[in-house]
Amino acid sequence: MTDTTHAKIVNQLRALVLLTQTEEQVARTRVSQARTDAVRRELTQNADNAMERTRLITAELRELGGVPDVVTPAVGRLAAVLKATFEQAEPLEEALLQDLTLEHQLLDRATYLKVLGQAAGITKVERLAEGLIRAHEATVEWLTVVLAEEALGGPAALQPTPFQTVAGVAARAANAPYRFVANRVNEALDTAQQRRQRVGEEIGQVADRAGTLTDAVRETLTVGRSAALRRAERIARREGNREAADTARAAREELGDVSADELPIKGFDSLSTPDAAKAAKALRKPHDIRVIIRYEETHKNRSSVISAAQVALAEVAKEAVGVDS
Repeated sequence: MTDTTHAKIVNQLRALVLLTQTEEQVARTRVSQARTDAVRRELTQNADNAMERTRLITAELRELGGVPDVVTPAVGRLAAVLKATFEQAEPLEEALLQDLTLEHQLLDRATYLKVLGQAAGITKVERLAEGLIRAHEATVEWLTVVLAEEALGGPAALQPTPFQTVAGVAARAANAPYRFVANRVNEALDTAQQRRQRVGEEIGQVADRAGTLTDAVRETLTVGRSAALRRAERIARREGNREAADTARAAREELGDVSADELPIKGFDSLSTPDAAKAAKALRKPHDIRVIIRYEETHKNRSSVISAAQVALAEVAKEAVGVDS
């Protein structure tokens, strides 16, 4: 092994330690954004695995005569903290794309390290690199699917923080009709309970801006959330205003405020938990999956049913991006 190759291997190991430490901290910050317990466990395991990879890389670095580095882990943690802080001003999809960029860099460096190990005849380095490649390929695939879920309308495995929700609205504001922007911004600033209480009024504002629903309809929106939304939808359809009707229905669906006969699964309420989970997992339309998840979250809130629906959405997302199940 030449001195040049040795130096390249040491440099790549040092870079991998830094990036892997950042990867671990990012995974831990994502735990709080997990939508289900299954995703939360997966992210926690990913963070623990990254910590183990850091240990293995550091051990190999020392074995090759690299100076023990006590600064790099601290720098990695700081980089992750700064990343988490700055991304609060970004939409969730932008934060995830940055996560994906980090994983691609780790994957590319691991691949380069493998070739360096082969060229130097160092089997341990080559095997270490192969393990890193497998790990990062799996994470790249997972993040790609999560982004596809978000693109399909979600709910994705990760949910945005309130700041990211507002940022997502702001990023789309220039191209979005006012009625959607006003509704989404107000939803992002309120708690879930407040959103339920105020959605009737917000739909009234939507109708007023659109100039399509009558003042009489707006007055009915204060009577009660469910009755207001349903009445607004009926009147809008009767007047031939499909957009306003669809907006009211979408608001109900987002809040899980739909009746059993509106669900995409017949007799859903009467199904046992295992049967409901099986039926949810068989869904293939993102809209249908989203409706079932919201309905389940606001009614029985059975974690196994919600997780099954998330699995169904993940399968649809995998198909959309060409990932084998």
